[in-house]
Amino acid sequence: MDKIPMTRAGFTALDDELKTLKTVERPAVIRSIAEAREHGDLSENAEYHAAREKQSFIEGRIKELEAILSLAEVIDPAKLSGSIKFGATVTILDEETEEERTYQIVGEAEADIEAGLLNIKSPLARALIGKDEGDSIEVKTPGGERGYEVVSVRFV
Repeated sequence: MDKIPMTRAGFTALDDELKTLKTVERPAVIRSIAEAREHGDLSENAEYHAAREKQSFIEGRIKELEAILSLAEVIDPAKLSGSIKFGATVTILDEETEEERTYQIVGEAEADIEAGLLNIKSPLARALIGKDEGDSIEVKTPGGERGYEVVSVRFV
């Protein structure tokens, strides 16, 4: 399988989530299941079914995180330079609204647009890759094409 690029911060966050699921959440749900079993008839025991459902979610997330982390290729953006690429922190200017936004281009598993972490596979990130400060880009969005200017590129 292909490696999954991610920053050190993204790797650490996913690893911390995995540890929490294994050491806190999993034991807690096992206790909940045991307590619910003590209440008797499992066929009509809502607590038991809810706990089993939560256990299923936790186990699924653990498997997902283990798979992602096993394929992770941690990239240190501070060691990079040049035009925009994975790990770059980019400030762009919306040419229509004159609004500046700053994003770091990160891997799919760590992307969070609200936190300024832009998925490398997103249309905006794909349009930014290879560009430099001062370049303009056009991005197709559901609301039509948007124009942006690259204000700054940093690797931190």
